[in-house]
Amino acid sequence: MDAQTLVRVIVTVLAFVCFVGICLWAYSGRARKGMDEAAQLPFLDDDKPGPGDKQS
Repeated sequence: MDAQTLVRVIVTVLAFVCFVGICLWAYSGRARKGMDEAAQLPFLDDDKPGPGDKQS
């Protein structure tokens, strides 16, 4: 195995470990409150008119 192949393997493994870590963090109980709040953000300003809405 040459050096270029070894670097590719190491980068791939590190990327996979980061991906798994982010998934574990996102689905952990500690992150749930922040994720639930972020999920509701698009619905908080529904009573305000949008840029294309006509104001009466």
